[in-house]
Amino acid sequence: MTAETDTTALSTSDFGALADGTPVQRWHLDDGTLRVAVLTYGGALQEILAPDRDGARADVTLGFDDLAGYLGPQPYFGALIGRYANRIAAGRFRLNGRGYQLEANHAGHHLHGGSAGFDRRVWRAEPIDGCGVRLALTSPDGDQGYPARLDVTVEYTLAGGALRIGYSATNAEPEGGPDTIVNLTNHAYLNLAGHAAGDIGAQLAQVPAARYARSDADLIPTGELPEVTGTPLDLRAARPFAAGWDDGFDQIVNAGGYDHSWLLDGAAPGRPVPAARISDPGSGRVLEVSTDQPAVHLYSGNMMEPLPGGKGGHAYRRRGGFCVETHHLPDSPNHPGFPTTVLRPGQTFRTGTTFRFTTA
Repeated sequence: MTAETDTTALSTSDFGALADGTPVQRWHLDDGTLRVAVLTYGGALQEILAPDRDGARADVTLGFDDLAGYLGPQPYFGALIGRYANRIAAGRFRLNGRGYQLEANHAGHHLHGGSAGFDRRVWRAEPIDGCGVRLALTSPDGDQGYPARLDVTVEYTLAGGALRIGYSATNAEPEGGPDTIVNLTNHAYLNLAGHAAGDIGAQLAQVPAARYARSDADLIPTGELPEVTGTPLDLRAARPFAAGWDDGFDQIVNAGGYDHSWLLDGAAPGRPVPAARISDPGSGRVLEVSTDQPAVHLYSGNMMEPLPGGKGGHAYRRRGGFCVETHHLPDSPNHPGFPTTVLRPGQTFRTGTTFRFTTA
């Protein structure tokens, strides 16, 4: 990489270019505790260097050393997801009596905004005072089948060992224009023992939630929000990831592990609540996630295909990383009882999630 320009806690470097010549940048953020790298391609979190209990920093996010890895087939490593994170059944929904058909890009359903979602775009970037970068993207009316123009900004800011991701999306249509739906998240794969450490089964997962969104065999919500009591989805007390992987509970069998959304009590716009706590007994690293979103989705890498070309040439394998995705419930447009994801002309959706790294 070349053309590096340094500031006190922020620098940029070239990260290659698309086939049409569009340049991709890597933005480096460092607050003395965490070092984070963000790509303009997909808005991806390409690196998170976090200290262990002895103060040694290691990269805890899965990804690639070059742009080619991100351009090829890969499971959304570090990417910003939109317009709609997670699944929409059969890619269909209705707004104001009109039906919309999205791409059915995964097992007959719409997943993570489609095959050309926000994870496959080059975002505009500018620095934020302190230690941060602001990314921006315009999604035109009809993009991937979604109605209305959507103007999106995402801010990555770093302070005191915490990474905050702030999202903003405005329905830019004039009054009388179409409504749309929006559900944004980040899809970083994390391994607190280090990105190349392999199986996350011994790491402890905790989700302080009493209810989850029950799903069918295709991982589409049924509309039920049952209590977690008596199921392996009861993570109110920390337990190793591996403790639930081979459970015979139908929800675990269907997903091959954890791939579920929990409803967060008390979360509201501008009022974040704890969403998850993941810890690694070996390194002592602890991740605490808080959000003002209504749900958190915990995924234990059950569907990861072997990827031989990860960072440092490491071969990433199934269950080699976990994702903590804060967002609205999957398939919300088809479930009137779920918190709404509708955004009307002139309205702006705002949310924030904080990833705090500590040690124990």
